[in-house]
Formats: sequence, structure tokens, C-alpha cells
Amino acid sequence: MIELITAIQQREFGLQITTADQPDLIDVQANYREPGGEFWVATRGPGVVGTIAAINIGNGEIALRKLFVATAHRGGRPSLATRLISRLLDWAADREVGDIYLGTTSRMHAAHRFYERHGFIGIDKRQLPGSFPVMAVDSRFYRLRLRNREAHP
Repeated sequence: MIELITAIQQREFGLQITTADQPDLIDVQANYREPGGEFWVATRGPGVVGTIAAINIGNGEIALRKLFVATAHRGGRPSLATRLISRLLDWAADREVGDIYLGTTSRMHAAHRFYERHGFIGIDKRQLPGSFPVMAVDSRFYRLRLRNREAHP
């Protein structure tokens, strides 16, 4: 899992990010599941081919993290990325999540189009909840409103 994520970050996008920069990946149980989030891993045979995660940031909101799919497993109908995000959305709906936020880099153009096709709207960093865990490489931010909520205009 860690190898897939860091390989895509470093080789495809040229990001200077290592496993040490992402300690959340070392202990998924403590960093995602115990605080009320989740982390999904898609496998093919013995290998990891995709990941997606949700961090509970409180107030009925989650941060979408770690959506990565191995190059050889992109495309198709529905794509693995679409199946992963559908799984996260079903999970979020079961938990009555109101908003999903995410941060990404400006380099991930295909990811921007993917998120927008799935209903995410670009937002300014100042519109993020204070509890959103911004990574140093994040420069574009999105929100998906799952239901109308009065807590956030």
C-alpha cells in the first residue's frame, strides 16, 4: 500500500514526499479507523492496486485522502477509482456525513477532472474547516456537499 502511494506521488507527479512525510500510513488503524474514519485497499492477486481513505474531521464532515490507483488499473467502466469513491460515498451516507473535503496538488489535472465529474466543487483554502488536515503539497481544495446543512453556508 505504502509503495503504491509513494511511487505514484514521486514518479508520476514528481512530489518530494516520502513515507516519513506520511506517518498516517504506518498505522492506519490509529490514524483512520479509531477516530471514526476508514481506509480501503483494492487488491488484485497479491498486490495492492488502489487505495482511498476517509478521515473523520468532526461536525459530520470527513476529509477524503489517499485516492491512488496503479497505472495498469486505470480506466474501464466503471473505473477502479470510481468504484473506490462510490464505496467511500456509500460509507459516508451510512454515517450521515454532510460534507467531504479534499486537498490535492495543482499537478494532478486528471484527478481534478475526476473529482469535478463526481460532484466536487473547487473551494478556496479559507473555506476549509479548521479541523481539515492540510498537507504541505496541497494547493487545490474541493468540497462535496452530501446534504444541505445550516452549519456551513
